[in-house]
Amino acid sequence: MAAKAYKYKAELLVKDYLLADSYVPYASVLGGILMCKLSYDFTRFISSFYFKGYGSLTKMQKVEWNNRGMSTVHAIFITLMSAYLVFFSGLFSDQQDGPVTFRSSSLSNFTLGVSVGYFIADLAMILWFYPSLGGMEYLVHHVLSLTAVTYTMLSGEGQLYTYMSLISETTTPGINLRWFLDVAGMKRSKRYVVNGVAMFLTWLVARIILFMYLFYQIFLHYDQIKQMETFGYLLVCVVPAILFVMNMIWFSKILRGLKKTLAKRH
Repeated sequence: MAAKAYKYKAELLVKDYLLADSYVPYASVLGGILMCKLSYDFTRFISSFYFKGYGSLTKMQKVEWNNRGMSTVHAIFITLMSAYLVFFSGLFSDQQDGPVTFRSSSLSNFTLGVSVGYFIADLAMILWFYPSLGGMEYLVHHVLSLTAVTYTMLSGEGQLYTYMSLISETTTPGINLRWFLDVAGMKRSKRYVVNGVAMFLTWLVARIILFMYLFYQIFLHYDQIKQMETFGYLLVCVVPAILFVMNMIWFSKILRGLKKTLAKRH
């Protein structure tokens, strides 16, 4: 009886507080930070058993190795959820009533909260180990992303454009895999070449072509975007443009690296 009573109280707590609309953002942010901690530790645990060279890595290499495992978990989660919410959920469908710029749901707010938790954890690690985990461009990227995702989570404004931007995280696993292969001494392997080609294609689709489609959506719904709060309006108009410029710069580096790798293979 005591166990049943405890179970009932726990279910009531989750239903009335953690999953209540007013508590979803805060609970999901904590969940995102917890996800980062668990995935970081899980990467360290698995790598120590299944990658013989893990023990010979330097302390900083191990930190970055585990950090990339953490970012891969977040990338997979946010890519799947963003694709579902944008293309399959019907939340942002033209058949729905009301401006698309003000649509949100408990699920969309929860997903954004998990991403906020990730950006907080990852930004904290970047600052703590700066510049070992990334230079100024990573700081700019994370600050912009954290600001935009937090605002749209709390206000409910512009979530369509935020999720379209977050789909670009689909490139993260490939980038991390490339770093893993490099550190593991497999830079001359066929896997490294295949990874380079795959990374080029996913970057082209997710960070170049998709962003062009995002700009088209902003143009299409510009009358609705003008109804947003001033800060939200600026985020929708400015942040994707800055991220697109950064994507183009990184894309040029990926293209040069791919050409160099293919030339060596020949």
